[in-house]
Amino acid sequence: MKTPILSRTLLAALTLGTASAVTPVSAPTWSKAGLSSATYVILEPRVEGNINLVGADQRKSILEAMKRDSAGAITRRYPTAKIATDAATPGAIRVTPTFIAPRTLVPWAKLGGRLDFELPNGQKMSAREDFGISILLQKRSEFVNYMYDTVAKQLP
Repeated sequence: MKTPILSRTLLAALTLGTASAVTPVSAPTWSKAGLSSATYVILEPRVEGNINLVGADQRKSILEAMKRDSAGAITRRYPTAKIATDAATPGAIRVTPTFIAPRTLVPWAKLGGRLDFELPNGQKMSAREDFGISILLQKRSEFVNYMYDTVAKQLP
């Protein structure tokens, strides 16, 4: 049985019409191009190590700075990237900023910053940098900003 040309044409048009109406969100890839054009969601920051080195008020301001400054570091690294606030944003890369506190505040102690990335496809990657206490004392209130800018330089 032959299908009339008009029916085949109509069927093809309907099929193409429905296929183009649903545009999937393209998932970013772990490349400079993919990360540059991606949308990021900054999740709640975490502190690992001795969290008792600072008081509750200081801890609150540090956590706020971590969220703000990690987003800033990403947009400075990738000026065309977008930062979303909704963790359910489709296709967004989820970022968890982490501060690694030393056990004690001694001159040779190290502290660190880490950004944990989770791509929409489930792929995970972390970038971390360790710093001496002297850098913390030198940068003071700008330390968290400096820390995440340094970590972001490791990204493609």
